[in-house]
Amino acid sequence: MNSSEQTIPDAHSISGWRKSSYSGPCNGECLEVADGHTTVPVRDSKNPHGPALVFSAEGWSSFISAVKDGRSLT
Repeated sequence: MNSSEQTIPDAHSISGWRKSSYSGPCNGECLEVADGHTTVPVRDSKNPHGPALVFSAEGWSSFISAVKDGRSLT
């Protein structure tokens, strides 16, 4: 997958956004995830018209596991 296939320039064009259960309790740390898609779009809730990252279901699961375990993502 090249970089243009991993982002969507205007996340507002996607429907089904909800606050991720993995977001922090403060409004400044909110991720939104769009449900109902074959991939997992993720955006910053403070920038709904900005880009969205797009993960495969497996990639999103791996990302969440790494964050929960405190592993480095690089």
